[in-house]
Amino acid sequence: MILRSLVFAGGLAGALTTSQFPEFSQQYTQRLGGAVDALSEVVADFDASATASGLSRAEALSQLQGTPFLERRRSDMARSIVRYERLSADLVALAGQGPFMRAYNAARFTDGDIARAAWTAYEPALPLNFAGLIFAAAGFVLGSAVFGIATRVLRRPFRRRQA
Repeated sequence: MILRSLVFAGGLAGALTTSQFPEFSQQYTQRLGGAVDALSEVVADFDASATASGLSRAEALSQLQGTPFLERRRSDMARSIVRYERLSADLVALAGQGPFMRAYNAARFTDGDIARAAWTAYEPALPLNFAGLIFAAAGFVLGSAVFGIATRVLRRPFRRRQA
């Protein structure tokens, strides 16, 4: 009886956890859009300066050398360009998608800074819409399965051996 209660509690924990995904993913996507907007201004400004000097982006980056400051600036700018391209691709995949497609594309939720910012501002709630209920049901099944398997594995050494 206690083990069934633990499995049920595990199911509830899974349901409560996964039911939060639709709202968190929506907030992450909004912050992702803001980050892409901010980075696009930085990259566009750099590209405009390079073009005004008759240089490509790669040529402009290669000219940022010679002093520790310029080396650092080149490294920072290259990192910003790579992040902009990665986040832009993530935004294209996530923008306008519903919670199920965002879950399908969950591998796109990889930017730690954006995730931390979304989590800091996030307030858990009880989602009473279709998506929230489906995610809660999936979490209940998954949580119950994980706790069920864990209790079976932990009980195994204590079972009596039958002849």
